[in-house]
Amino acid sequence: METVRFDAIEVNRCTGCKGLFFDAMEADRLRKVRGSEAIDVGDAALGKAHNANGRVRCPRDTTTMLRIVDPKQPHLWLESCPVCNGMFFDAGEFRDWKHETLADLVRGFFAKERR
Repeated sequence: METVRFDAIEVNRCTGCKGLFFDAMEADRLRKVRGSEAIDVGDAALGKAHNANGRVRCPRDTTTMLRIVDPKQPHLWLESCPVCNGMFFDAGEFRDWKHETLADLVRGFFAKERR
C-alpha cells in the first residue's frame, strides 16, 4: 500500500491493483470534495474483475471484510471491515460511487421495488 493525500485526507492505495482503502468516514468526506476522484487511478475493468474475489482481508487489521452493496448504486460491490469500519473500493469504484447518475437513481429505485 502507498499513501496518497487529497485535501489533507490520507488514503491508502494498493500499489498492485490500485484499489483504495479508506479509514472510517474518509470516503464520505472525500466524496464531497471536488476533484477527489483523481486519487482513483486504477483500471475500472480490472477493478470489476476483482469482485470475483470472495475473501478480501482488511489492510488495516487483516479481518475478512464484508461485501456491501450501495442501495443507490447496486452495481457497486464494496468491502467493509466490521472491526475498524474501513472501506475498500476496487479500482474505478470510488470514481463511480462519487458520481451518482440518473441511471443509478433509477436502478436504485427498481432494486427497492424488488425487495
